[in-house]
Amino acid sequence: MNKIAITTGDILGIGEEITIKALNALNLPENQVLIIGKNLNGALNKTYETIEIDPSDNGRFCFEALKTASSLANKGKINAIVTAPVSKEALHKSGYKYSGQTEILQEFLGDENSKAEMMFISNDLRVLLLTRHLALKDIKLTKDLIIEKVLRTNKFLIEKCGIKKPRFALCALNPHAGENGILGFEEIEIMTPAINHLRKIGINITPPLSADGLFAHVGEKYINNQKQDYDCILASYHDQGLCPVKALCFKKVVNTTIGLKIIRTSPSSGTAYDIAGKGIANPEGMIEAINLALKLS
Repeated sequence: MNKIAITTGDILGIGEEITIKALNALNLPENQVLIIGKNLNGALNKTYETIEIDPSDNGRFCFEALKTASSLANKGKINAIVTAPVSKEALHKSGYKYSGQTEILQEFLGDENSKAEMMFISNDLRVLLLTRHLALKDIKLTKDLIIEKVLRTNKFLIEKCGIKKPRFALCALNPHAGENGILGFEEIEIMTPAINHLRKIGINITPPLSADGLFAHVGEKYINNQKQDYDCILASYHDQGLCPVKALCFKKVVNTTIGLKIIRTSPSSGTAYDIAGKGIANPEGMIEAINLALKLS
């Protein structure tokens, strides 16, 4: 039986509440779950093994929970990690200069052969971010970066999702796919050479497509419960991929870290400080995250 570790997230956020609600709804076997962070057993229907973290410093609490989960993964004691939301600001205030949980997991679970990639999944809709938490001015795509990330994603889709010949759709960086150089040259000078290389080695990938038109088609399929034409959409930057995805399926989409030694999943919601402690947080995203971690591990 696969065992997952669940970190309870930001002390001041909704992580504790959605973890309790999700576990009570799922009613998983006691030997299938390890909780890292706060001891929640007084509010749970079952008693799960717990590793408590000192809560005196919120940022350190969040960091140490992820570090502990990573250590257990490296020792082969857990098969997947599910993380409740944390605040990047809280991490930074405590001296941990990471741009998110994905980057912390990369630090402790990655090596030269395994690097973290950020994918968002809801049913057969999958969106991979070619770049993650960067200011727009700092986004720099290269041929090698695109090739590397597509090959890593292709491996995940084959090995974990059972897709024999994954189909990729590539979002152009510029509006209207650059209009043949009028609105930018990245599609001609960077993306097309990467695509040509990938096609030569057997990868099924589109030319750079205008992101607005592509996501309009993807969204129509999703809303009508129709099978997607592509197994993964490759977004050039954070908001290009996440604005349409969260508009479509905010409560259901799961932030999934692939490419490391084990899978990590997380609900797409943030810490939601404004509703924390009110008992009204929706656990649907956490339920989806736990179920996907069990499925992929």
